[in-house]
Amino acid sequence: MSTLDHTFEPEVTTVRRLEVFTGTGRRRRFSEDDKARVVGETLAPGVVASHVARRYGLTPQQVFTWRREARERAGTIGAVSFAPVVMAVSPVADTKTEATIIEIVIGAATVRVPPGTDAAMLMLVLRAVKAAS
Repeated sequence: MSTLDHTFEPEVTTVRRLEVFTGTGRRRRFSEDDKARVVGETLAPGVVASHVARRYGLTPQQVFTWRREARERAGTIGAVSFAPVVMAVSPVADTKTEATIIEIVIGAATVRVPPGTDAAMLMLVLRAVKAAS
């Protein structure tokens, strides 16, 4: 049969998924506590936000909007984090002969960075140490 042939009998297909909507169909209102609970669930490690949205009968876009609004309210728009810096004064015999070395401690690992170290190489080393810790 070509695509130009017209038939009046529809093809028989099976229904894979059928959703029945009940209720008045109006907008639902969620309290700030309800939104915070849903957003909190989506932030747990390994949780898929779309699955949480479906469990509560929400669209993923709605949950992602709530997450964005929560970040904006908290003032953390970017994913910036800072590491604590501890400076200690150590006696140095002669600063002209002895080069200053920067020590970076990540977990149980200590990375000593001598002057003149390539920045790209340092980034690779720090990423590897962070991934291992």
